[in-house]
Amino acid sequence: MKKTILLCLLLGTFLSLNAQKDYKQYTDGLPFQMAEVKAPVIPDRKIELTNFDAVGNGETLCTEAFAKAVSYLKRNGGGHLIVPRGVWLTGPIVLESNIDLHLEKGAVIQFAADENLYPLIKTSFEGLDTRRCQSPLSANGATNISITGQGVIDGNGQYWRPVKRQKVTDAQWKEILQRPGGREMKKGYWVPSEGYERGEAGANMNVPAAQTDEEWQQVKRFLRPVMVSLVGCKNVLLEGVIFQNSPAWNLHPLMCENIIIDNVLARNPAYAQNGDALDLESCTNALIVNSKFDAGDDGICIKSGKDADGRRRGKPCQNVVVDGCTVFAGHGGFVVGSEMSGGVRNISVKNCQFLGTDVGLRFKSTRGRGGVVENIFIDGISMTDIKTYALTFNMYYGGKSVAEVLAEGGTQPEAKAMPVTEETPIFRNIDIRNVICHNAGFAMEFNGLPEMPIDRITLRNIDISARHDATFQNCQNIIRENVRVRLTE
Repeated sequence: MKKTILLCLLLGTFLSLNAQKDYKQYTDGLPFQMAEVKAPVIPDRKIELTNFDAVGNGETLCTEAFAKAVSYLKRNGGGHLIVPRGVWLTGPIVLESNIDLHLEKGAVIQFAADENLYPLIKTSFEGLDTRRCQSPLSANGATNISITGQGVIDGNGQYWRPVKRQKVTDAQWKEILQRPGGREMKKGYWVPSEGYERGEAGANMNVPAAQTDEEWQQVKRFLRPVMVSLVGCKNVLLEGVIFQNSPAWNLHPLMCENIIIDNVLARNPAYAQNGDALDLESCTNALIVNSKFDAGDDGICIKSGKDADGRRRGKPCQNVVVDGCTVFAGHGGFVVGSEMSGGVRNISVKNCQFLGTDVGLRFKSTRGRGGVVENIFIDGISMTDIKTYALTFNMYYGGKSVAEVLAEGGTQPEAKAMPVTEETPIFRNIDIRNVICHNAGFAMEFNGLPEMPIDRITLRNIDISARHDATFQNCQNIIRENVRVRLTE
């Protein structure tokens, strides 16, 4: 009798873990052709992390237990790795094909604050080929993988990230200055270690000037990883889990195909440097639905590589649906760029709300990127308390947030045209309709390049209340139908 009950319970678990949602509704009736995206099918095999001597007390390192569990499932054709209630401290976890990492209620996977656990690897970051520390949670070239459940994955980001004084309260700043090993690199700018300071000195954005292996090791803390790195994977599902406190970007699917992000929460502190919630890069056929993002940088961001490295890769981010999502904070609600050198096309954004973000809809690039952004369809966006622009197209991006740029006097459009080359970014054929924005700093900004104006943008049924009106520079074929800007005090 007991065996029968146990079998029924296990069968019920298998059925619930393998239950297939119907996602066809998101790809029906799109203004572009897109194949139906289905969730991965994981074999009906279930093991618990505790079967491999893991201890969930937040102190015992479980790196080996995770590795053994993944290896066991790999040898046996895949299945579900169940993480029960507890705090599971670990180094990097690498997922393999046909495996579901499933976090039960009360489960917290916390990645250890120890740079020695994260070896340097060759990878891509901010669209450039470079070296970074291995990501806490990763998969490379895997097929049929998922991260599901109702637990939390925490990247211990405060161990890795620098902090700007103006972004935190007095009490937070006092606590940050007392963290061991850190230092105030310059007035109002704290870094977590001497190695971080050495790495940032002379770095090109987030790529250090290191040449030898020894020099790379000396600046290791500066090479903080994205938390969830999925590279070249096919048939991916992220569902239900809270992803938080990442060292750099939070979720980073790169060159993946058939990916579903459903009902997740990706969150970082508002002061998290490079703390993007989601960066979907050079992916094909992606659904981002019913999810929430609370970021220290961009919320939902579409990318495809940077400059020559991105053009050499030549993989656009295409066939993407964003539906029913909320962005609470960050530099932008929905963002394209600035790393878009491989192109971005066929994107649908519907039924979303942005609450208190710096910018609502943000399109950004600069000379040197190249790439074509086209066929973007945005419909049904509600925004409140947008600190700067409800909508901005800015082709002069220089690595700073819009709020920082405005504090320095704003971006001035250029009158002099440069030659058009493969390095000239192109933004065209973008349809934005049924947008309501209450209480923005600025209504809209169109700031294109004189040699390549922003072209063929349709604005239909737009209602914005803002303190400053819309501006249009270096743009053409802008269609405005029922566009209302209500200026406020």
